[in-house]
Amino acid sequence: MLDGHDTRRAGRPALPEWPLTLDLAALVDRGWRPTPFRQFILKIHSRCDLACTYCYMYEMADQSWRSRPPRMAPDVVEAVAARIAEHVRAHRLPSVELILHGGEPLLVSPEGIDGLVRTVRDAVDAPVAVTVQTNGVRLDRAYLGVFDRLDVGVGVSLDGDQRAHDRSRRTAGGHGSHHKVAAGLRLLGEPPFDRLFRGLLCTVDLRNDPLETYQALLSFGPPTIDFLLPHGTWAQPPPGLGGEGGGTPYADWLITIFDDWYAAPARPAGVRLFEEIIFLLLGGGSASEQIGLSPTAMVVVETDGEIEQSDILKSAFAGAPGTGYHVLRDSFDEVLALPSIAARQIGWDALSPTCRACPVARVCGGGHYAHRYRPGSGFLNPSVYCADLLRLITHVASTIKRDITALQKDSR
Repeated sequence: MLDGHDTRRAGRPALPEWPLTLDLAALVDRGWRPTPFRQFILKIHSRCDLACTYCYMYEMADQSWRSRPPRMAPDVVEAVAARIAEHVRAHRLPSVELILHGGEPLLVSPEGIDGLVRTVRDAVDAPVAVTVQTNGVRLDRAYLGVFDRLDVGVGVSLDGDQRAHDRSRRTAGGHGSHHKVAAGLRLLGEPPFDRLFRGLLCTVDLRNDPLETYQALLSFGPPTIDFLLPHGTWAQPPPGLGGEGGGTPYADWLITIFDDWYAAPARPAGVRLFEEIIFLLLGGGSASEQIGLSPTAMVVVETDGEIEQSDILKSAFAGAPGTGYHVLRDSFDEVLALPSIAARQIGWDALSPTCRACPVARVCGGGHYAHRYRPGSGFLNPSVYCADLLRLITHVASTIKRDITALQKDSR
């Protein structure tokens, strides 16, 4: 039964903030129904072998990792598998996606990952596509051999060349990690492992030259590059922003890459953010948390079996991603009945009045949900990157419009 109040959520602010004030009963009366989860993110190891300066897991508001077990126990894995299978049956899902995450998932042995993947696939009566998102430090032939046998896709985090990457992605002892990541990527680029390569994640760092960063990423032949904005909120703005605007440094950085990428006769890699914006401008739906209004269909399970929303909400405040539910006692359908989940599935109705008045609202979608947080009003705000998103989207739109206009003239 849909409940308008998430009474089991821990660590929330003293007064209810949006979306805890969301009237779910009214939504249901208007015909809204939750979208089933199709993407299950498993935090199979809660620790990491890097100490990245911008990490939302370890360096921001929520520090719950300290009280969680390092590794997901076998009984939790079996419970997760059973819950996913239950969800697939209940909603007759044709397929689901499993993302192995952390911390650093490769702190689990190759044999441990093999057993986990097989446990889930054996339980679920539908195809289960599996991807591992790793920092790449431990990526070697032993892991790649397992991933090859199980058809597990591999995404790797890389922030550019050695100088750019090692600014932030260092060990706890202060040593750079680029050389190890590069070695793992070279292995991943070799047959037969190259078919597993899903792409690179790169966190935007304004200190790094955008085109040098882009070219460094391209040197590893990724099929896709995903540029991520550093996580921040109105209470804790990202580097270079004061929280209330004043320039568009992130848009300027990304536009430099967009212009180079868009003008290339044969684009060597997809850039997910740019492709999503173009697709949305042309009337399509979004498949990214960063922009758009499509309902979110992902859920996270922590190492201890706690079910959470997007773990990126850890950047907002302690307990922000919590639901109070656990795979050993609760179904995923119960999680779907929470206002905090509904808020990420109702699209336009989750936008602030400021966003609804914006000309690019249906493309921007308010930006990443976590980036909207402001103490007192919760998540019913524009993104802390509002000005940057407006500039980036309007630049892409004007570029696309220019080319469409030219094509129309040529066809006359």
